[in-house]
Amino acid sequence: MIPTVLVAAVVGLSLGAFLQKGRFCFVNAFRDFFAYKDSRVTKGVLAATLLTMVFWGIAYQLGYYRGFWTPGWGLTGLVGGFIFGVGMTYAGGCASGTLYRAGEGYLQFWLTLLFMGVGYAAFTVAFPTLQATYFEPLTIGEGVSLFTVSPIPAGLLALLIAAIGVLVYATLIGRTGHDADLSGGTPVASVWITVFPASIAGLRQFAHGTREYFRGLLRAWREPVASSKRPWDPRTAALGITAAAVLWFTQVSIVGITGPEARWTGYLLSQIGVDAASFEYWGSVLFQGQGVSVTVDMVMIGFVIVGAFLAALWSGDFSVRVPKRRRVPNAVFGGFLMGAGSRLAPGCNIGNIYSGIAELSIHSFIAAAGIVIGVYVMTHWIYREVGCAI
Repeated sequence: MIPTVLVAAVVGLSLGAFLQKGRFCFVNAFRDFFAYKDSRVTKGVLAATLLTMVFWGIAYQLGYYRGFWTPGWGLTGLVGGFIFGVGMTYAGGCASGTLYRAGEGYLQFWLTLLFMGVGYAAFTVAFPTLQATYFEPLTIGEGVSLFTVSPIPAGLLALLIAAIGVLVYATLIGRTGHDADLSGGTPVASVWITVFPASIAGLRQFAHGTREYFRGLLRAWREPVASSKRPWDPRTAALGITAAAVLWFTQVSIVGITGPEARWTGYLLSQIGVDAASFEYWGSVLFQGQGVSVTVDMVMIGFVIVGAFLAALWSGDFSVRVPKRRRVPNAVFGGFLMGAGSRLAPGCNIGNIYSGIAELSIHSFIAAAGIVIGVYVMTHWIYREVGCAI
């Protein structure tokens, strides 16, 4: 058990630090893109997901993996994902963003975590009814990863999908006619994929921007201490997140956030006298009949907050921040929707967008669509008076 706990500590601390340094939040990635056409964090999310997909595919092909997470697929992913997307946009932070901001000292996001716990508990109480009236009628097929059913070797399949993703992205930026430097947050201004000329132009821009990014990275290494204290390009954070995720995948499983948090809710309630094991969702589903205790993924999640705290302290970003009164409802209602929505899906932005797409889970593609639609709708509601760029 000790080696696995050490892996949990290393992965959790690394994820927390990289999330904090890159300001790596999926709300920023999608909300800012829809509202301002700002794709700075979006590029980091895409880079982390595609890189992780490639390395997980290779690890799976070579047998160095500890299992996929593939819930049954159907409309539950779309509905639950939509609710989660609305919740995280209203709260102002996704599952991972909430953790690193809690580590930075934002009391608002500790409140968000608390009400995510309320959402987990409410779902747990309603689970027997939801199982019969929601999950069974809305689930269409058994959960599956394309890695396990494709005739194409997993590593090659991941490389092909990543190459297609880069080509589509390059075609989109080829349509913008903007500067080729991707490091400055050049937005993706078109949603229409055109043909060869735009693809070639976009690939040139992509190659130029990538080259400039690595040149900047090399310059940063010349003054490592000063660079480590400054905010990082989200793509740099993506490299570190990918490395941590690959280690976790080979030793434990895919990276998840809200599943371990829901277990923490059951465990903490059990410490104050609630018989959490008697609830089907906690006892049989989350803890799999092994008793309500601290699991290795729960330990890892705890270390994410510690890693973010240490990174914020090193950078001078840590400060205990009391939320303004008008922001309290965001934490309360947004957190509740995040907790409940992540269980209705099931899965959050990490489980379904980052890890789920990286493991090519059919369920996660559907849930990811629901999350993005939820962010889109909520972003337009929040900015209804001034309008959105997209």
